[in-house]
Amino acid sequence: MLLEEQKMMKDVAKKIARDVVAKHAEEVDRLGEMPWENIRVLAENGLFGVHVPEEYGGAGSDMLSHVAVIEEIAGACASTSVALSTQALTMAPFLLAGTEEQKQKYIPRLAKGEVLGSFGITEPSSGSDVSSLTTTATKDGDDYLLNGQKVFITNAGESEIYVFVTRTSEDRTNGITLFIAEKGTEGLTFGNKEDKMGIRGSVTREVFLDNVRVPKENMLGEEGKGFKILMNVFNETRPVVGAQAVGIAKGAYDYAIDYVKNRKQFGKTLDNFQMIQAMAADMRMKIEAARLLVYQAATKLDQGEQDVALHSSMAKCFASDMAMSVTTDAVQLLGGYGFIKEYPVERMMRDAKITQIYEGTNQIQRVIIGNYIFKS
Repeated sequence: MLLEEQKMMKDVAKKIARDVVAKHAEEVDRLGEMPWENIRVLAENGLFGVHVPEEYGGAGSDMLSHVAVIEEIAGACASTSVALSTQALTMAPFLLAGTEEQKQKYIPRLAKGEVLGSFGITEPSSGSDVSSLTTTATKDGDDYLLNGQKVFITNAGESEIYVFVTRTSEDRTNGITLFIAEKGTEGLTFGNKEDKMGIRGSVTREVFLDNVRVPKENMLGEEGKGFKILMNVFNETRPVVGAQAVGIAKGAYDYAIDYVKNRKQFGKTLDNFQMIQAMAADMRMKIEAARLLVYQAATKLDQGEQDVALHSSMAKCFASDMAMSVTTDAVQLLGGYGFIKEYPVERMMRDAKITQIYEGTNQIQRVIIGNYIFKS
C-alpha cells in the first residue's frame, strides 16, 4: 500500500525506533521526563516535518508517510511519538488557516524540530464539548487580551510556540477564535507537571492566561472561524492518534509473540498451544485491520475527499480500542511477567489507554460516526 518513497521514510523511522528510541523507553517512562535525546535524533532526521511542504521546512511528503512514521516510533516509545503527534497538531492550524507571514514565521522552526509547539484546547469544564470553552480574547486597541485556564496541555512549559482556542463572542461556535502566543509572554504561566498513568515522558501541564497580550496579527484564521478550523484540524490529527495506537499495539504484540515462542510449559513452548495461537491470530488481525483504516483515512486526507471526517473518526476509534485489547492480551500472554515493570508490555498497556481519550474520546467518535450514518 505504501509507495517506495513512503516505505523509505517508514524504514528510516523503524531504524531510529530500534537503534535509539527503544533504548530509552523504560527510563523515559520511569523518570517521567521529556525524551530530549530521542527528540534531537528525530529532528536531525527530519521526522517532525514529514508531511509539511518543503517551502516551510518540511520533507514535502504526505499524511500517509507521516502516520507510517508515527506508527514505527510509537512501537518503541509512545511518549516519544507524542512529541511528533503534538507537533503535527500545532502545525495543522497554521497549514490550514495561517497567513503566509504566519506560516513562514512559525512552521519552519516546528517542522525542523528546532522548537516544540502546544495546542491549548481543553479547559476544566470544556473537554469533548469544545464549544463550551470560556477562555476569552478581548480586543484592546490593536491587541487582544487572553484570559482563562487550559488543562491537559501537552508540552506545556516545554514548548516555545502556543496556539490557544478562545472565545471572542458568546456564539457557541461562531464565537471561537484561535490565537498564537509565544513562551515568555507576560501573563502566560504553567502549572505543575501532571503525574500520569501512561505516556509519562510526555509532559502535561495546566496553562494560565492572565491578560496575555497578543497583537491582532497573531489571530490564526478569521475571527469567529476557529471552530471550523478546529474540526478540520481534528480530521488531520485523529488518524495520527490511530497510527500511534497501531504502533503501541504492534510493539506489545511483537514482544509477546517472541515471548511465547521461547517460554516453555508442560514440556513445550507456548506457541504450540492452540489457545495461544488463537489469541495471537486475533491480535494480528486486529492490528492489520486498524492499520488499514488509518492508512485509508490518511489517503483520503491526501486526496482531499469529502468524507474524511468519517474515516478519521473510524480510524482513531477502532485503532485505539484495538490497542487496549491487544496490549491487554499481550500482558495476559506473559502471565505474571506481564504485570512486572521489567517487561515492556505493561507500559504499553498503560500508554494505550490515552489513545481512547485524547483527540476526542471514543464515545464522541461514535457519535460522529453515527451522525454520518443517519444524516448522510
